[in-house]
Amino acid sequence: MSAPIHAAPPGTLLPPHWRRWVIVALVFLAFVLNYVDRQIVSVLKPTLKAEFAIDDRGYALLVNVFTFCYASTYAGAGWLADRFGAGRMILGGLIAWSSACLLTGFSRTLGQLTFLRGLLGMSETALFPSQLRVVTEWFPPGLRATANSICAAGSTLGAVVAAPLVAWLAISHSWQAAFVVPGALGLVLAAVWWVVYRAAPAGADGAAPGAEAMPAFTWPKLWRTRSLWGVLLCRFFGDPVWYFCLFWMPGYLQEQSGLTLAQIGLLGWIPFLVADVGGVGSSVFSDRLVRRGAAPLRARKYMLAGVSLLTPLCVLIPQLSHPAPVLGLFSVVGMVCLSWLFNLGVVVAEAFPKPNVGSVWGIAGACGAAGAIVFNTYVGQVMETLGPVRVFAVMALLHPVAALVLWTMVRKERPDIAGAPVPA
Repeated sequence: MSAPIHAAPPGTLLPPHWRRWVIVALVFLAFVLNYVDRQIVSVLKPTLKAEFAIDDRGYALLVNVFTFCYASTYAGAGWLADRFGAGRMILGGLIAWSSACLLTGFSRTLGQLTFLRGLLGMSETALFPSQLRVVTEWFPPGLRATANSICAAGSTLGAVVAAPLVAWLAISHSWQAAFVVPGALGLVLAAVWWVVYRAAPAGADGAAPGAEAMPAFTWPKLWRTRSLWGVLLCRFFGDPVWYFCLFWMPGYLQEQSGLTLAQIGLLGWIPFLVADVGGVGSSVFSDRLVRRGAAPLRARKYMLAGVSLLTPLCVLIPQLSHPAPVLGLFSVVGMVCLSWLFNLGVVVAEAFPKPNVGSVWGIAGACGAAGAIVFNTYVGQVMETLGPVRVFAVMALLHPVAALVLWTMVRKERPDIAGAPVPA
């Protein structure tokens, strides 16, 4: 590794090879709060339905407002991360979404609640493409999936923490406190990020000293690459399953498996923790393949295709009434979802030039959220009329379809060699 990564710049205490792990820790915490904030409504679903007089279709609308605003700003957030830098985007996003979460605790009408959830969705998108840019700039390929998975693992830890934290705040204080406390913590983290973050030095990404950077695609040419459309379809098919786990699973466990809010606080974190461990483990495994000589892009493809074969197990969930096996199967499904989310971003980093990574991941996130909106509307209608069996039957197919798309459409793209991408 080149010398700059080991030498502390003048006026700083941390050399870059230590600073990058501190930055990863802060991004990890940002993900924790990001997912706590978005999970609050799912944990409090029965409470909010009673408080604001809505049914499952009304709840689906509330979720879709968040998801629509999330999807509509995701691509723009990726472009802004590439244009203005990941550090500024993460700082602005932290301030904006934490403020929206905090203010939600003061909502008195459904309109106010819906507006603030939409604002939360718009501002949370700043984190995801920016985080991928941070990892791409600060880490070489042999550590990239591991660093990316550690960052993104905060999302699931947020979901793990959300159930007991939100339940405790709501039971011990009020449902309003469940929004105010995480929002205030996010503003504190924003101040710490402003103090710590610095741009990556030369050589941090493993590039040889003096190596010429690969030129970037222009925006129109980016849309003409086959790999971009492949990544978009992977997110469109795969993301709805994770959104279901986030927004419907806690309510499903209460309404279909008979758990109380207090029991959700005690047990609802289990699938998210298992998913987190599995997602990080699969990322470490793919990095190990790379360090042993496998082509980076092909290593990610093998791993993602393998774990996608577990998703069809979710068809068993509506056949079970006891919460223990239901939690177990949700844990398996969650592990598949996070393996994809943790590693598909690394696929983008391997397939596209560094200056395009934020834009591609932003567009992909918007497409994944759009797929979630379509699926969430279907879930809201079918749960009320036909029950959950058909919902889980559709979920069983989505990741295998995404794996087929990944293998047939995604490859290494080089803008300087028109029409001649490097094989994965």
